[in-house]
Amino acid sequence: MNLHEEMIQMGDRAVAAARALARLSARRKNSILQAMADELDARRAAIKAANEKDMEAGRQAGLSAPLLDRLLLTDARIEGMIRGLRAIVGLKDPVGGKISRWIRPNGLVIQKVRVPIGVIAIIYEARPNVTADAASLCIKTSNAVILRGGKEAMQSNIAIAEAMMAGGRKKGLPEHVIQVVATTDRDAVRELVQMEGRVDLAIPRGGEGLIRTVAEQARVPVIKHYKGVCHVYVDESADAEMALKIVENAKCQRPGVCNAIEKVLVHEKIAPAFLPRMAELLRARGVELRGDIAARMIVSDMKEAVEEDWHAEYLDLVLAVRVIPDTAAAVEHINRYGSHHSDSIVAASEAAQKQFTDEVDSATVYVNASTRFTDGGEFGMGAEIGISTDKLHARGPMGLEELTTYKYVILGSGQIRE
Repeated sequence: MNLHEEMIQMGDRAVAAARALARLSARRKNSILQAMADELDARRAAIKAANEKDMEAGRQAGLSAPLLDRLLLTDARIEGMIRGLRAIVGLKDPVGGKISRWIRPNGLVIQKVRVPIGVIAIIYEARPNVTADAASLCIKTSNAVILRGGKEAMQSNIAIAEAMMAGGRKKGLPEHVIQVVATTDRDAVRELVQMEGRVDLAIPRGGEGLIRTVAEQARVPVIKHYKGVCHVYVDESADAEMALKIVENAKCQRPGVCNAIEKVLVHEKIAPAFLPRMAELLRARGVELRGDIAARMIVSDMKEAVEEDWHAEYLDLVLAVRVIPDTAAAVEHINRYGSHHSDSIVAASEAAQKQFTDEVDSATVYVNASTRFTDGGEFGMGAEIGISTDKLHARGPMGLEELTTYKYVILGSGQIRE
């Protein structure tokens, strides 16, 4: 059997599995998810052993430090996967929920009802915890899932998926609800996202190159975010201590993720006092600063920021800094150079806060908080399938509701159209 035939078979199995899963009650799905969490807990050692094989192969292949960090499964991250599954158990099942209901003059009752999407393909790189997050969210929403992780995390992904499938079978999980594409052949991605009628939605998670490749090759709908060029704007009304903590957290806590900031914009009235303090704090954390002319006049040993820096997603301890005259300029900069992901204002002024939240065109907009909260778990969703910077169907962290679509159910009593 060649690759095309294998992928077609996988798609056919997924369609059948989605139909079987759609017949299960919310209670049954919750018992399946709980059993999956228990099995992940029981197989911690095996999962860590598989991950160490991936880590060693990654080190031998010269993967960067940020990529190795994404790949690593620590005890805390495994615990996070288990906790995420158990949190999803406690969330309301959106499937079958009525979005709206109304009665027409002729007596027809029209209901807009949430239903599963069907078969979802997840294409992702490096982060093996995506395997657990994606599979659990799809099962809760009665969607079959085909997982195609990166070759750098292959052993980890397989170990996690096998644990979840083994646990789920104990409580009646239909076969082939979770399938892992085990080949590293890049053509498998193209085959997967061109299976019209077998795959209903593709969600790529990874670097900009992967996401653009998927979007260009796909014949099925794709939800995407190309990159996370996130900002903090420090307004003239900002509390300086608060701003310093937010900037440090948003840049340094985990620089290799999409909701870490890449740029700081500082109001010109406070820049002379604020920037030296920020530079001292961030340099102590190993951050390289690149500034515009105004910023470098205040902190002279900053590197010069060039045009490419305002577009760049570093995913590393590098930060570009610009001094701006007002909130309007901050909004203009973010809408021009940002990626519509996550952007924050630090300000006491309610007028500045409102202008920022009204006018910044991003999926998540923060007031006096770190952008690092753009995450399904932090939003109370239990986990997330990804963070969308698209504007149609889903935007921001994608939880359970974003993995459903809807249909109209119309109840009549013999009405005919005259």
